[in-house]
Amino acid sequence: MLDRAEDQLIQEAKEGSHEAFRKLVQRHMKQAYNVAYGFLHDHDEADDISQEAFVKVHASLDSFRGDSEFGTWLHRIVANLSMSRLRQRKRKSQREVALDQATLIPDQANSETEPVERTEIIERILHELPTLQRAVVILRHLEGLSTKQVSRILDCSEGTVKTHLHRGLKRMRSQLTYLKQEALA
Repeated sequence: MLDRAEDQLIQEAKEGSHEAFRKLVQRHMKQAYNVAYGFLHDHDEADDISQEAFVKVHASLDSFRGDSEFGTWLHRIVANLSMSRLRQRKRKSQREVALDQATLIPDQANSETEPVERTEIIERILHELPTLQRAVVILRHLEGLSTKQVSRILDCSEGTVKTHLHRGLKRMRSQLTYLKQEALA
């Protein structure tokens, strides 16, 4: 279903209206932030990514043809930026681990383990999923997007989305079995 008001804002923004672009940002900032936070689990980075996404949207708004909804296009930009940030984090983490091992710095974080809330455990397990599985679970279940929308955002087939969703949820279920056992105890 087309949103004529949004189409009008897009057209005005393409023509250079800063007010129209500001309204587009207001309409979609929360969703962009939520998608970024779902990937990154860090408020500051989610803010950075959502702002960076709108900078990219502004720079390439003329190339938006309307083949998909504006929100779908934006989600794809946010997802791509978030996955890129995750890859950067992973490389940085690997360098830090190598440095720690090379200098034999003991890991003090393991000595003071505190009880963790169930939601934190679930979020941690979610963020341990491989990137595409995590992306699909976040977009499909947390953001409530359709399989078709997720396939457009991630530029893959609907079958691929379903496969990654199944595998991601299966992996999460297997890692969460101890929570069920804990609840029964």
